[in-house]
Amino acid sequence: MNKREIEVKTEQLVTPIVEEQHFELVDVEYVKEGSNWYLRVYVDKENGIDIDDCVMVSRALEAKLDEEDFIADAYILEVSSPGLTRPLKKEKDFIRNMGRRVEVKLFKVQDGLKEFEAELTGFEDGVVTLKPDGIEGTFCVSLKEIAMIRLAFE
Repeated sequence: MNKREIEVKTEQLVTPIVEEQHFELVDVEYVKEGSNWYLRVYVDKENGIDIDDCVMVSRALEAKLDEEDFIADAYILEVSSPGLTRPLKKEKDFIRNMGRRVEVKLFKVQDGLKEFEAELTGFEDGVVTLKPDGIEGTFCVSLKEIAMIRLAFE
């Protein structure tokens, strides 16, 4: 299985676990850092995730992963909160955070902008509308052109 297939399969396994607890599955990533592989699952809930929530999800998911045994490499399973500066990836992330401040890094300079902070003012059909600091009006950019967008630490 390739990296993306592992992430998709893990998402399918963990979704019922998080939904049963009324949590939100924020993201799943399978990444190599140094010589280690990490399977990271980010979960959240309305008043924030705590360590007990993460342990519960981790244990339930670990049992399913052991049963399915579809990851060939040795890996470290991590279940955690997405944190205060969580990345925005899915449509629901953008909708939920409308009006909030975000940090943006583009793959290449557009209209003199590459790395900047802005207010998130819109999202439709994969296009993000932003009001960058110190600039009149709004700036629209496709998700495909964004290297990183996350909530700004205030």
